[in-house]
Amino acid sequence: MEHLSTIDLCFIFGFFALALSIGIAVSRKSGKSEAEYFLGGRSMPWWLLGFSMVATTFSTDTPNLVTDIVRKNGIAGNWVWWAFLLTGMLTVFVYARLWRRSGVVTDVEFYELRYSGKPAAFLRGFRAVYLGLFFNIMVMAGVSLAAMKIGATMFGLPPFQSVFWAMLVTVIFSAIGGFRGVLLTDFFLFIMAMVGAFAAAYYALGQPEVGGLSGMLDKFQSNPELSSKLSFLPAFSNTELFISVLIIPLAVQWWAAWYPGAEPGGGGYLAQRMLAAKNEKHAVGATLFFNAAHYALRPWPWIIVALGSLLVFPSDSLDAQKEAEKRLKSAEMVALIKKEDKTPEEEDLIRSLTAQKLGVSSLANEFPKENLPTDKLGHDVGYSAMLTFLPGGWRGLVLASLIAAFMSTISTHLNWGSSYLVNDFYKRFIKKEATQREMVWAGRLSTVVLMILTAVMALLLSNALQLFKILLSIGAGTGALFILRWFWWRINAFSEITAMVVSFLVAVYFQLIHPNAFPKAELPDWLTLIYGVVITTIAWIAVTLVTRPTDPRVLRSFCNKINPGGPGWSRVLSEAAADGEPIEPKHAAQNLPLGILCMFLGCVGVYAALFSTGYFIYRNYVAGSVLAAVATVSAIVLLVLWNRISGDEPAADAGE
Repeated sequence: MEHLSTIDLCFIFGFFALALSIGIAVSRKSGKSEAEYFLGGRSMPWWLLGFSMVATTFSTDTPNLVTDIVRKNGIAGNWVWWAFLLTGMLTVFVYARLWRRSGVVTDVEFYELRYSGKPAAFLRGFRAVYLGLFFNIMVMAGVSLAAMKIGATMFGLPPFQSVFWAMLVTVIFSAIGGFRGVLLTDFFLFIMAMVGAFAAAYYALGQPEVGGLSGMLDKFQSNPELSSKLSFLPAFSNTELFISVLIIPLAVQWWAAWYPGAEPGGGGYLAQRMLAAKNEKHAVGATLFFNAAHYALRPWPWIIVALGSLLVFPSDSLDAQKEAEKRLKSAEMVALIKKEDKTPEEEDLIRSLTAQKLGVSSLANEFPKENLPTDKLGHDVGYSAMLTFLPGGWRGLVLASLIAAFMSTISTHLNWGSSYLVNDFYKRFIKKEATQREMVWAGRLSTVVLMILTAVMALLLSNALQLFKILLSIGAGTGALFILRWFWWRINAFSEITAMVVSFLVAVYFQLIHPNAFPKAELPDWLTLIYGVVITTIAWIAVTLVTRPTDPRVLRSFCNKINPGGPGWSRVLSEAAADGEPIEPKHAAQNLPLGILCMFLGCVGVYAALFSTGYFIYRNYVAGSVLAAVATVSAIVLLVLWNRISGDEPAADAGE
């Protein structure tokens, strides 16, 4: 490989060997049963599950996404995903215990635990394919796309060749090692990924154009166009940015939108890890560790690299971007773009104007079109571009860390998606009498198929932020249902089917139909999110009220097994008592007010830790110290309340 020394290659292939060795070592135990292959025998400790959660969400597209956000909207732009901390902490202190009590293998199996009849069965099967294939492949494709851009910018590799070997190793150890192999490799992957992230930040600061941490801050603060990018909050004067990256995420997005890894009420691969925990306390501990590390520990190395990239590879001015956009819309350029047989000069002109429109001319000029095609240009390339300055040895370590990030995310999604296809589609609808051995082999086969489809999809995408917006819009309006379905008996399978279908149709309209039908009436992303939430919420609530409720026997069984608590189940409990069948739950009801208080304290503590680090980096030691104190006090109070929350845990959990 270009630019790689012998020691670089040793880091990379040594890591491949480690991952394969772990997969082989645990393959026999993982192949014993479905529960072993997809949940590690439900015996996993909180720290291993927590590391796996963090490693999974630390993928190759994450630093690219953060770089894209920072280069466009500054540090404050990260509120579009920082706001999901509220979702995360709600899951920690309210839903983690409920998921562990359910005893299901996957979160879509929950549908037939909570709802009844053919609608529940349909919902389980459809969501298994919808999430296991469509959503899962889209997320993995975004991760693979980022890996392709890194390979193109750092080593001049064609797109598919950039990820072929990493995909091959990942699919092998994921298929043979199952969930236990994924967890164990994730532990080492996360440590390596963090070392690589800090190394990338260190060498980014060492570039002459950056001039170290002090030099970078001085350059930003002395430049009016760049100084605003250091702010933790968007400027109130920039109304559009203020609403889109702060108000909407904090007021609506965190509870209303479904996004992989930040599902309201928990779900997806996070639910898989909660279900694999030893008990409820380990499930809560794992999700708490994940949220603290995900939001407070990881962002700053990526942010520093992104800020440095703005000095090394400056963005085009807004005037230049508008001028390029105007030229690309001209009749002459439209005709040229549609022309099939373009000359090299014409292709270069289109590429140049496209890069200028996007504000990334300096990046486009640095890397030839053979390695970085025009449709792959974007601000997210800035992160991998900064990695080209790494010296030998460190280059291999950082590349290995990015491969680790890629493999940890992909392996989790392969195992998670496979669990849906096997447990909730194959076993439920194709072969109900399937043996444990057959299900394990079905899981291995589906793992390989998912990887192949991911590779194809990755070649069709252009940037990580594009994927983030698509997935966010598709899930708009479903979040409130996922939160309330645990606490309001009236919600039924038709509610979820309606929310799923309507949110998808609304997303298709605003993403594909509206821009073409009304090109002069372009809507901002935050407004389409609001429309999606309102339309979807009204639709599923209306359907809930006019359709038949879930079978009372299923509702009573749900209360008996999980006992989520809250006034939303009072009718079910009173009717059961009136029928002479009083419900005696296996678990004590949760203290919801205490859980909400812990959620608030958790958010305060993590945000305080996040911005305390930022202020120390900015050399504002007073603000940094104050926020550090706030984070410490929040943690202490939370620890006291934690003991009260976990004090009523039963000796044995459901599903064991």
